[in-house]
Amino acid sequence: MHVDIVPVGDVPAPITRAASAGLRSVYDCDATLHDARALPDDAYDEGRGQYRAEAFIELAGRVGAAEKNIALTTQDLFYRRRNYVFGLAYLSGNGSVVSTYRLQTPADGGRSERTEDDVFNERVRKEVVHEIGHTLGLEHCDDDQCVMNFSPTVREVDVKRQRLCGDCQQVVD
Repeated sequence: MHVDIVPVGDVPAPITRAASAGLRSVYDCDATLHDARALPDDAYDEGRGQYRAEAFIELAGRVGAAEKNIALTTQDLFYRRRNYVFGLAYLSGNGSVVSTYRLQTPADGGRSERTEDDVFNERVRKEVVHEIGHTLGLEHCDDDQCVMNFSPTVREVDVKRQRLCGDCQQVVD
């Protein structure tokens, strides 16, 4: 499998490196970095002060050159009635998105031994692996340790592991 990482807006290199490392370690895939793209003009909702996640998925799917494409952004995203999302993907689609905006909180689920940068980079890896998992046909998993577990808060992201559980791994093998 080949995944194209599409930075949207100003995305620092450590974020794209973390995304690439997460994808390679879990899916053993080729991950390439696409040229950065501007924020989609029609994606910003002034009333919410956030961007529509779907616009980033569409952009990734349109400009990405791989079978799976993921947009990375530092902007705050929402989807429909949800206040925010860390990421979004369509089941078995080719585009997805991860936002780092709300992953930057210093709380790490009680694992204060690590640096904030280490915690943040791990969150990025987990969310990228999670969203690409959806594009591979994986739904949310009931195993709270599986990277495919639904995690609407940073604390829940911190609790899960960066890898797939055995059941989810069998689906993608």
